[in-house]
Amino acid sequence: MDTRQDDLRRDLDATLQARKELGKEYEDELVDSFMKRLDARLDARVERSVAQRMDDQEPRGYHDRHQRSRRLGWGKRSGNGLAVVSMVFGIPLTAIATNPANGGFGGLLVCWAGIVGVNFAAAFGERRNRADRRPRGDWD
Repeated sequence: MDTRQDDLRRDLDATLQARKELGKEYEDELVDSFMKRLDARLDARVERSVAQRMDDQEPRGYHDRHQRSRRLGWGKRSGNGLAVVSMVFGIPLTAIATNPANGGFGGLLVCWAGIVGVNFAAAFGERRNRADRRPRGDWD
C-alpha cells in the first residue's frame, strides 16, 4: 500500500516540478495528464477489488446446500416445492374466497383456477427447460 502511495506522490511531485519548469500555460495539460494516470490507477484498483469479491462471492457451502435441497425435492428444478406452497396458500385462500362477500362459489373457482394455472405453467416451463438441455442427435 505504501508503494502505491509513494508512486502517486512521485507522480504528483513530477507534475508539480514540470509545472514549475513549463509555466502556467501548460498547467491544464499537466493536470489532465496527472488525472488520467490517477484514473487509470483507480480503475485498476477497483477492477482488482471487484475480481477478488467475485471470486469470494460464492461461498464454499453454496453448492452443497443447493444439491441437498434438490435431493430433498425442494430445489429450483423440483415441482414439489411449488405444490406444497400452493396447498399451504390454497387453504386460507379457499376460506377467503368462499366468503359470500368475496364471491362465494365463483370466488372459489377463480382462486383454484389461479393456483392450478400457476402450477401448470411451472410444470410446463420445467419440462421445456429439460427439453432444451437435452443433447440433440443427428436426426433432431
